[in-house]
Amino acid sequence: MSLLGRLSFTIRSKLSALLNRASDPGAELDYSYEQLRDELQNVTRGIADVTTQKKRLEIHRRRLRENVEKYDGQAREAMRQDREDLARRALEKKQAHVSQITELSEQIANLQTTQDGLVGKRAELSSQIEQFRTRKETVKARYEAAEASARVSEAFTGVGETMDDVGRAMERATERTERMEARAAALEELEETGQLENVLEEGDDIDRELNRLSTERSVENELDTLRAEVEGQRATETAD
Repeated sequence: MSLLGRLSFTIRSKLSALLNRASDPGAELDYSYEQLRDELQNVTRGIADVTTQKKRLEIHRRRLRENVEKYDGQAREAMRQDREDLARRALEKKQAHVSQITELSEQIANLQTTQDGLVGKRAELSSQIEQFRTRKETVKARYEAAEASARVSEAFTGVGETMDDVGRAMERATERTERMEARAAALEELEETGQLENVLEEGDDIDRELNRLSTERSVENELDTLRAEVEGQRATETAD
């Protein structure tokens, strides 16, 4: 079969499937149900993405906390060795990591809130899909029964006396399908709730200057504390 022939065959197959759905309410309802199932999978993937980002930030925060402990120990050891300059550098690094930990904790809390919301919406969506599936099967059964009744009546009377009933059943199925399709389109917005902002976004010059001043004050305060501890230990050792 040539390339044009294969393309023609594919187009005819797709057109045939579309015509079958248009003429068969059951097929149209099944198609709408599959669309809803796809949306449920999208929500599930969104939850997985948010959870992955949260876990990544939690790992980074744990490493920062380990570094804070390391720099604190270095500062204390430097003061015992009369190296106040090294102690200052260690405390500056410690304060920088403490600031990052605070920012990460806020982002992790926001991601947790987003994750909880998505989980709740997924449960609600799953329940609605199951309800739709039940209604879908009921409508399909009614349509098939009406179609069978029409065939029997036509066989006996030679006319389509039950076509009005079939038409009403088709309208009901179409109306319900349209409502479900509208709901499926609205549910696509769930994915947008998983967008993340840059967790380490820097502030403007004023914020950075204020953070620097705050860090310097924290370093000076800790230096004073360490200096007092060292002097107290020396005084105790001298008294002994």
